Amino acid sequence: MKYFERILLDEIKKWVERREIIIIKGPRQSGKTTLLEMLREWLHKKKKVRDENIIYLNFEDREVLEKFTLDPKNFIKSFIPDKRERYFILIDEAQYCQEIGQKLKFLYDSFKNIKFIVTGSSSLEVTSKTAKFLVGRAFSFELMPFSFYEFLKAKDERMARIFLEKNNEVKKFILEGKNFEFPSPDIFVKDLLKYWEEFLIFGGYPEVIKAESEEEKKIILKNIFSTYLEKDIVSFLQITDTIKFRKLIALLSSQIGSLISYEKLTTSTQGYFKEIIKLLDILQQTYIIKLLRPFHKNLVTELRKNPKIYFIDFGIRNYSINNFNALEIRTDSGKLAENFVLNELSFVRDEFFLNFWRTTAKAEVDFILNNINEIIPIEVKFEEMKREKLGRSLFSFINNYQPKRAIVITKNFWGERKVNKTLIKFIPIVYL
Repeated sequence: MKYFERILLDEIKKWVERREIIIIKGPRQSGKTTLLEMLREWLHKKKKVRDENIIYLNFEDREVLEKFTLDPKNFIKSFIPDKRERYFILIDEAQYCQEIGQKLKFLYDSFKNIKFIVTGSSSLEVTSKTAKFLVGRAFSFELMPFSFYEFLKAKDERMARIFLEKNNEVKKFILEGKNFEFPSPDIFVKDLLKYWEEFLIFGGYPEVIKAESEEEKKIILKNIFSTYLEKDIVSFLQITDTIKFRKLIALLSSQIGSLISYEKLTTSTQGYFKEIIKLLDILQQTYIIKLLRPFHKNLVTELRKNPKIYFIDFGIRNYSINNFNALEIRTDSGKLAENFVLNELSFVRDEFFLNFWRTTAKAEVDFILNNINEIIPIEVKFEEMKREKLGRSLFSFINNYQPKRAIVITKNFWGERKVNKTLIKFIPIVYL
């Protein structure tokens, strides 16, 4: 079977030889079951593991779940006739099992010759209740909807190769400060922008990407959203007021890239403050939204207040406000571009904290990468540019903090400029 490439698969392969349990979490229908199938195929073909030594268990199957729940040790033991051989137990939809963390700890300690690889759709179920039992016994990974590179790989391998060459240079500039030459002219940026626009309208869920027509994509997004409400929100979390929940998501969808106003959310949903805080936490934990916190060093002039709101997937966001219009006729294209940049910056999380900067005078820079050693401001200017133009806020930040490098994300313009000792790169958004 031909699968869409997932970057996470290569990361997981590195840990297969170790004993620790591998937990793969992420939103519903992000491709976790398919990832297990790909892993199973790799174990069999590349690692030469016999088929009978790779056991797949789906806890959506009530009979399987019931037997495992009643007697996990003997149920697992029934699949491993030879203690001298190594086995791989792949457990899908683990969140359906109560006390899964405690059971996995018991099995990990009981069977030295089994590698457990577990998936779960709701991080509230898979991580919160397992973490305390699996300290030192598990590695955790997140499988999100497709990144832009994965999307390109599924759509057009040639464009994916062109993207990857420049994307690697951009990443090295961000992470290491390694300079690079930019193309002039760039003959590929228009082609990449066409794919990028589709990605920003319909998102990165695998089934959506497979769909041929726009109508089919919309129906799939509707089903993903409905399943999320029914299974994660109502069944697992016992939140029965789905009307309020939907309304909150729609309100947040209309505010991407903006500061959250808890007062407005409370008033508009006819809820109360603690309830809104709880629902926002659920939306984060179940991979619908991201909250970005402010960066502050000067506590007098820089705000230490509300976060900004972004979405994990563009298709779900656009579905919630029923807006699948082309970017050229939308009023939110700039905010969608900003949301895209945040999502694609996920590669920096091991090296930098990610925040935004805003002062009491309302000077604002979209993203600040920061660690003990350095600060990198990133401004998103989704517009046609003819020259290296800096906004006042970014100029102010550079003067105040004197970073070694800064980035302006543009629609289709490459450029370079120096302000004092700061090297500023202007980079088209499709290469991030």
